[in-house]
Amino acid sequence: MRKTTFALPLALLLTACSGQKTATAQKAPAEELAPAVYRVNFETSKGLFVVEITREQAPNGADRFYNLVKSKYFDGSRYYRVVPGFMVQWGAAADPAVSAAWDVRIPDDQVKATNERGTISFAATGAPNSRSTHMFINYGENSRLDPMGFAPIGKVVSGMDVVDQLYSGDGERPDQMRIKEEGNKYLEREHPNLDYIKTARIAQ
Repeated sequence: MRKTTFALPLALLLTACSGQKTATAQKAPAEELAPAVYRVNFETSKGLFVVEITREQAPNGADRFYNLVKSKYFDGSRYYRVVPGFMVQWGAAADPAVSAAWDVRIPDDQVKATNERGTISFAATGAPNSRSTHMFINYGENSRLDPMGFAPIGKVVSGMDVVDQLYSGDGERPDQMRIKEEGNKYLEREHPNLDYIKTARIAQ
């Protein structure tokens, strides 16, 4: 467990350091305000799960997630880091050019909820305002992440059994820098068993 406790911030440092854009320096492709509460249907290679987002809980994160989903950013995105008992992470677009367009940091949110099992949060480095597109769902009770600034934006309300079944055989081996540079071409070639998002859509 000690390995996973410290692995999250260390691995995510690679993702954040590869770009220099900030929320104040450049705008993301879309910046609509999210509804107060909304749900997102994730149709994956393992089946369907649903998350419910509460904007008041983490408004900056909820807005960014809403715009990513509306733009179909996550379609084809691989679950590239899966650590049983800890978390599952994703957030690189299938096309690295799309990832680059959205590589704009958002301001931190106050942590108002704990990182308990089934909650969804943005990945970050520990540096201020370092969230962009990478996210994770907690498999375990990860309250130790709360004081590190990982602010949950919502939770899985249906299909957590699907989330639990996502392929974990490659663990933390996929290289985040190569994912950023090559997108799915790298993952399909060198990590072909990873599960992925077919579609992510705002529930009507």
